[in-house]
Amino acid sequence: MARWSSPKDPALEAALRRNRRWVVNNQIKRLLLRFPSRTAPVRFLQSRFKTLDLMGRAANWLGKYPSCFEVFSAEGGGGGELEPHFGFTKRMAALVDAEEAAVAASEPAMAGRLARVLMLARGRRLQVSKVAALRGPLGLPDDYLLRLLPAQTDLFRLSNPYPHRRNAAELELVRWAPSLAVSAVEAAAAASDSSPRFTCSLPASWVKSHAKMEEFNSTPYISPYSEEWAVPGTDTEAEKRAVAVVHELLSLTLWRKMSILKLEHFKREFGLPEDTARMLLRHPCLFYVSNRYKIHTVVLREGYEGSELREKDPVVAAKDQLGELMQEGLHEYNQRRRAANLDKKRRRGEIEVKKEEEKVEDEEAAQLVSAEKREERRRFYKVLFDDANR
Repeated sequence: MARWSSPKDPALEAALRRNRRWVVNNQIKRLLLRFPSRTAPVRFLQSRFKTLDLMGRAANWLGKYPSCFEVFSAEGGGGGELEPHFGFTKRMAALVDAEEAAVAASEPAMAGRLARVLMLARGRRLQVSKVAALRGPLGLPDDYLLRLLPAQTDLFRLSNPYPHRRNAAELELVRWAPSLAVSAVEAAAAASDSSPRFTCSLPASWVKSHAKMEEFNSTPYISPYSEEWAVPGTDTEAEKRAVAVVHELLSLTLWRKMSILKLEHFKREFGLPEDTARMLLRHPCLFYVSNRYKIHTVVLREGYEGSELREKDPVVAAKDQLGELMQEGLHEYNQRRRAANLDKKRRRGEIEVKKEEEKVEDEEAAQLVSAEKREERRRFYKVLFDDANR
């Protein structure tokens, strides 16, 4: 492929960049929750470091987030000797409990999202091993089968059509739910009393992209929940439905984004084209494709206002609080490192320390002046704009 990403969008890139560290800490959190005591040996985390794409010592990583994790000595297994363990701080434990409560309260919404995904799939069924790839984007907990299936026996069923195969278990939709078979595009059209059509989320200056979207909308919208799958020979209808499926699937995710690699796992089930990435790049009004961190990700543009989600699920809001606590801990760690570096310089001579302190003061003063100038410009243009509109 000549180009594997869209022209850079700073706001959406910032949204993708923001949660990179928190993904790792969320995985560490999930590891701890497997232990009833919510504590584990540091060596256990060290043994999982490669699977977390981390290098170095686990103790050093934990030390970067003192507001989230605490390290202490406790008896190891068998010998009775003390060894380092780690667990949540009180503040982190409280936020983890709040997140668990948000997840429990969101179970009906989770069931609805999962049912919609099955309604998008050919045959209204998906392999359980494949649904696992959608757990994160859909906000499903690790034990979603135990949480949702017993209470939704009229909606979901586990089956195993190939008992002799490994990982052949399938999650099947028991009945069609007409109330759920309404796409985000159709819901928006109903709210505005108009015909369903895609909207371009790019600035008006992207004239060619707007024109292409108008042309794409010239043919009727095809619902992704339509049971009449597009005939392979009709390229226009096939792409129209495939775009609708990806749009709806991204609308069902908590963060309105998904790895393209995960999306391509479902080509057969969702009727997507062989080169799904090229299709996404053909529709920049709807999709933003990024290769940040060498992970190709597709983002639903209309799901964001700048770098912030337009609508936040309660689970996302709870996770954001965890992210803020992690950021606070990282800031505290950086401050301690700076203080330690100043202390080293103090031992070498007072002059070096004074220079360093003056440098910090100069940087803070420069930031203050810059902020004042930005505020002054904002007020000036606000007054100018208000005068022009009078």
